[in-house]
Amino acid sequence: MLTRDFFYELPSELIAKAPLPKRSASRLLVLDAIAGRIEDRRFIDIGDLIDARDLLVFNDTRVIPARLYGRKETGGRVEILVERLLSSERTLAHLKASKAPGAGTRIELEGGYRCIVEGREGDLFLLRFDAPVIEVLETSGHMPLPPYIDRPDTQADRERYQTVYAQKPGAVAAPTAGLHFDEPLLARLGDKGVAMTYVTLHVGAGTFQPVRVVDPDRHRMHREYFEVGEETVTAVEQARSRGGRVIAVGTTAVRALESAARGGRLQACRRETDLFIRPGFEFRCVDAMITNFHLPESTLLMLVCAFAGFEFVLDAYRHAVRQGYRFFSYGDAMFVIR
Repeated sequence: MLTRDFFYELPSELIAKAPLPKRSASRLLVLDAIAGRIEDRRFIDIGDLIDARDLLVFNDTRVIPARLYGRKETGGRVEILVERLLSSERTLAHLKASKAPGAGTRIELEGGYRCIVEGREGDLFLLRFDAPVIEVLETSGHMPLPPYIDRPDTQADRERYQTVYAQKPGAVAAPTAGLHFDEPLLARLGDKGVAMTYVTLHVGAGTFQPVRVVDPDRHRMHREYFEVGEETVTAVEQARSRGGRVIAVGTTAVRALESAARGGRLQACRRETDLFIRPGFEFRCVDAMITNFHLPESTLLMLVCAFAGFEFVLDAYRHAVRQGYRFFSYGDAMFVIR
């Protein structure tokens, strides 16, 4: 398959630039690949689609306010997007400037902080800050809204571009399928007896990088750090034993689980993954997923096509466009059954 096969037409007015007032008020497109059926629902109805035997797997990563603005000593403007925390004071980051800063360049940041460029690792810059990075980000950082949300971030984004169960700081993009869950909905699912567990995958900025090659097999997949704990392995085994499904909340949870199951069975681990899931992939762990709508020709759309079938998924996307669904990070959701 070619990258252009994953293209679909999307009117710009369907790109959600802001969240709905209520998290669970989104629409939900149900894709049942077993029956070959799609259905228009509301996200608040998700409990009707999940059995008490099932297991929901959430990604508990927390988005850090990873975008910083500053100036070089020469006065040139610099935009920094932290990609990965290496230590309390060192990061790998994307830099935008009129001229790429070399090693030794000092950058004055908002809030009176400073950092110095120590070198490069490929397309990323190695930065050392004069204070703990988390302190700098919490004080002077901006929420790293996706590039298709062409507006400045607001204080409200600090809460809404974050899941209600976010725990472990490190992501520079939200696991957006989880944005639809609020506390009352989680409580109702718990009262129904639905089991829940967590993995961690720190979503990197690479999630928004387009596939620039004609043949997806030649695409170099970005790396992301993830953790799958023993408690999650046990929860999956228990769901299997009672005849339930493993339902991943988001493509990031899918990537973490399937990365941890590459040896043939799910195993606890913590490491980086560059797993690229595309049509032809053999899923070993996940039976259903909740996900948002993804960009044309993106690796995430390829993942969903691998999960439920290329033609079926693209037909569903065209249906969503005709029905006026809201797309991307702050948009509506899909419930996809293999």
